Amino acid sequence: MRTYLDHNATTPLRAEARAAMIAAMDVVGNPSSVHAEGRAAKGIVETARAQIADAVGASGADVVFTSGATEAAALALAGRGLHAAPIEHEAVHAWVDPCLPVVHGAVQVDDPAGSAVQLANSETGIVQALPRGLAVSDITQGFGKVPFAFSWSGIGMVFLSAHKFGGPKGVGALIFPQGTDVAVQIKGGGQEMGRRSGTENVIAIAGMGAAAAAAQADLAAGKWDRVAKLRNILETAIEAAEKSTIFVGKGLDRLPNTSCFASPGWKGETQVMAMDLAGFAVSAGSACSSGKVKTSRVLQALELSDEVASSAIRVSLGIETTEDEVMQFVQAWSEKRARRRAA
Repeated sequence: MRTYLDHNATTPLRAEARAAMIAAMDVVGNPSSVHAEGRAAKGIVETARAQIADAVGASGADVVFTSGATEAAALALAGRGLHAAPIEHEAVHAWVDPCLPVVHGAVQVDDPAGSAVQLANSETGIVQALPRGLAVSDITQGFGKVPFAFSWSGIGMVFLSAHKFGGPKGVGALIFPQGTDVAVQIKGGGQEMGRRSGTENVIAIAGMGAAAAAAQADLAAGKWDRVAKLRNILETAIEAAEKSTIFVGKGLDRLPNTSCFASPGWKGETQVMAMDLAGFAVSAGSACSSGKVKTSRVLQALELSDEVASSAIRVSLGIETTEDEVMQFVQAWSEKRARRRAA
């Protein structure tokens, strides 16, 4: 029996998304075709576009479908020369100057119109107070977990990825007002109003729309409040078992499901392997950096020493995570930590 505690890497497919995708599989048409079959496929895409727009507080015309957040980041950032902080995701780092300082977890922004700042960090869970007039924000980790509305954010563009909130992998969206200039990356047939060519992935898009609607409903229903309590229970129990544990971002505004903690002297990747053998899936950082044995630049930007940063792991809970699962993880982690000290 395994316990999945790595929801920031990817989430299980929601039942609503699965149902929408199965229904879309029976629709044969190309969304660009004008016949009845094409119109049926187009209807699925437009329904999902409306669901995402409603969930994120935007207009449907503002939503452009992509293959994921990485492609959406390229579409938003290419050629703009924006500034960002070292804590941004690699997909953002590829296009920006990572020069913005981070003070006590908060990104310092002097020029919002020339900057990109994430809503929440995938490794630490720290949530940023986004300034009005910000050029771009990666809301991938925060969407569905913390309140956000594009319409009142005052931000030029935001992007997100379906598999972070219960949708399928391989589909995402960039949200920005019609008429905004972007450096189009994929040219061809002029789909997505000329902003991203290529036949739309109807099945994945259907799943993303359904997942976005369900995620927003969960947030409105307060389901993440319960998860935040579980996260706090986990941290209290870990601290009781190992007094030297350092909790990154504790006391700051964080995602309700995320705990990043370090146990100096026990390498993060070693902890991940030990917990995997014990039946628990956790992470030593961003899943997009897996396999790279190096100190997290996110944790370095928070001025943690290499010893502390290299001993950090991330536990990220989901809507369905139970207190029993949390306590079983704590027991397994504590036992392995004690054995390591005794060795």
